[in-house]
Amino acid sequence: MTHPPPRRTRTLAVSALARVEGEGALTIRTRRGRVVGAELRIYEAPRLFEALLRGRDAADAPDVTARICGICPVAYQMSAVAAVEQAFGVFVAPAAAMLRRLLYCGEWIASHALHVHFLHAPDFLGHDGALAMAQASPELAAVVRRGLRLKQAGSAIMTLVGGRDVHPVSPCVGGFHAVPRVAAVRALRDPLRRALDDAVATVAWAAGLDIPDVAVAHEWMALRHPDEYPICSGRLATTGGLDAPVEAFLDHVEEVQVPWSTALHARRRGRDVVHATGPLARWNLNAAVATPRAREAAAAAHLPVPCTNPALGIVVRAVEMVVALEEAVRLVETWEPPLAPAVGWTPRAGVGHAVTEAPRGLLYHRYVIDDVGRIVEARIVPPTSQNQEAIEADLRQAAAGFVALPQDEAVLAAEKVIRHWDPCISCATHFLRLRVEEAR
Repeated sequence: MTHPPPRRTRTLAVSALARVEGEGALTIRTRRGRVVGAELRIYEAPRLFEALLRGRDAADAPDVTARICGICPVAYQMSAVAAVEQAFGVFVAPAAAMLRRLLYCGEWIASHALHVHFLHAPDFLGHDGALAMAQASPELAAVVRRGLRLKQAGSAIMTLVGGRDVHPVSPCVGGFHAVPRVAAVRALRDPLRRALDDAVATVAWAAGLDIPDVAVAHEWMALRHPDEYPICSGRLATTGGLDAPVEAFLDHVEEVQVPWSTALHARRRGRDVVHATGPLARWNLNAAVATPRAREAAAAAHLPVPCTNPALGIVVRAVEMVVALEEAVRLVETWEPPLAPAVGWTPRAGVGHAVTEAPRGLLYHRYVIDDVGRIVEARIVPPTSQNQEAIEADLRQAAAGFVALPQDEAVLAAEKVIRHWDPCISCATHFLRLRVEEAR
């Protein structure tokens, strides 16, 4: 009589996953040496922002939702104000719309500079972090300084336009509580032009890293706009042929609870595909409308379209910094203040939807509002919840190459796969343990 092999559990422990935000663990299951499953176990407590919004004045939504994330608060503010304005029938002045795009560009620059130089680059260079990089050689020290300059350029925009660079206070329903002086906006032009040169140099540097050759079969979803690289507006699109208004988001994406995670997974409704959002999705759907220097830098870096290698995310984010900085220069050179910081509005019952492009991808807000302007129901679908299935799929694909490695090497290999996505589970993941289980 034969017996099945005993179940073997191998636990690879690490005190915290470096260079991402959030709390969680990962279990990878193998059977007779073959990978059969990967579960990204998010156990951070639910933060209940949707429940916190119920019963509040809809005008509070931008400030409340900004607290969901300290890295991309503008994304939450912009989706919130756009959804409430749709429900109330509010149309902001073109000058206010330009200023919002400028503010969002600041967040893209700051977030991408942080990820590219301080969170992701050490993985390709064999260092624990940016400090170790800077100490390794004068050349890498210069790269770290360049990353700091780019981060500061983005923060300068957010501070001027938003009032501060963490949880800005100026955006509001109808426009802004206050707008900066024209002279202060124009004064950003020369620093931003220098930062643009830094961003172009970053594309070339990132493309020269030793990037693994990986291909994944995801359906990429992003906003698509016929005339500009989408940040605040556009239609829902996928590489699988979807073309729909943002109001139809929940017709095409559903959230489901999985037993191993406190975070919801968002997946394509009625389709047996893994969909993903973020910089690669935007690039795959909008490369043709990227800004001129961004297209030139991408061509010089031989960045493909479509790009299906998540490890190339470091190059795509660098290209998107060029996009955001070119846009920022254009906006500070041409912006003129509106007659008033915000247009007037009157509360009314309605439903508002909005999708904007956070640095990590599509961010959807939906509000049901009553006739006195109170939120009856709120729905927020962040980009990382949409990317969790893609991350797990990538881990299953990659795990065969690292599950048999020594403990520290296997943990690092798994972390690298996840960091390609720049996840944010407080809006992403700290691992406390990686488990490799031999299933029966």
